[in-house]
Amino acid sequence: MTAMDAVLRTDIPGLPEPRRGKVRDVYDLGDCLLIVSTDRLSAFDVVMENGVPGKGIILNQLSLFWFERLSAIANHHIITGDDRAIANRMGADHKALHGRAILAKKAEPLKIECVARGYLTGSLYKEYLASDGLVHGFQLEPGLLDGSPLPEPIFTPATKAEEGHDQNVSIRQAEEIEDEQTVRHASDLTLRLFRAAASHVTGAGLILADTKFEFGHTDDGLLWIDEALTPDSSRYWEADQWRPGIARPGFDKQFVRDYLEESGWDKQPPGPRLPDSVIQGTLERYIEAYARITGLPSPVTGIPA
Repeated sequence: MTAMDAVLRTDIPGLPEPRRGKVRDVYDLGDCLLIVSTDRLSAFDVVMENGVPGKGIILNQLSLFWFERLSAIANHHIITGDDRAIANRMGADHKALHGRAILAKKAEPLKIECVARGYLTGSLYKEYLASDGLVHGFQLEPGLLDGSPLPEPIFTPATKAEEGHDQNVSIRQAEEIEDEQTVRHASDLTLRLFRAAASHVTGAGLILADTKFEFGHTDDGLLWIDEALTPDSSRYWEADQWRPGIARPGFDKQFVRDYLEESGWDKQPPGPRLPDSVIQGTLERYIEAYARITGLPSPVTGIPA
């Protein structure tokens, strides 16, 4: 299918076993972190058996674009994403890391995920239907359809489940997990970042429907960490084909979710093996999202654009 094999895990000689998330391998270097974006693919909080070749490079490079572009709004954890600087810090040039690694500042991650939503879709739409229009303390008008715009973007925190699915929580519940001041600050940063990003992608003919941010505690305040506005953590829709209540072409993991919903999989680990057509379709969507958002050519080689 492609000339590049998927990188599903990394093991760097001389370093201890990393902490492996759904997508990223995180190595503790003492004074900083080495974070590697693999090609693993997760959906419904479960990692699939096979990955998407080059996806980690796209995620990493798109995150670097957004962290730099929006740095005036929120301090971020990036020290460098330059391959040569990373090789110098490591004392060796590991080609498997090229394009998919960063050196990052350390932070204590918040125990909540910070989600911004500009449109009624996904779990928020299900909540709307089940609660007579009351979502996260906001009373919405009746009769809205899946994909309807919200009057204004809203902050909808969620728990971080060690196992199983993350769960939406109220602001008050979030303040019981983190303190009120932290949640208020995280909410402000989340919505400011969302609005700036949504405005930028409008020029690329895209709609940013929702996205997830991660922040961490440091001695200097909250730090924007993890990834930034990637197709893994965001819903990007084709603006000129957007209509409430109908399927909306997008550049995110919805393509994978739709396949899995129809496959009969019970959404429990282990994740199934995805067919080549789903892997290729996902890759093509991620490459197009990257190119349209950044205005740059694909950062991966050996893969058809």
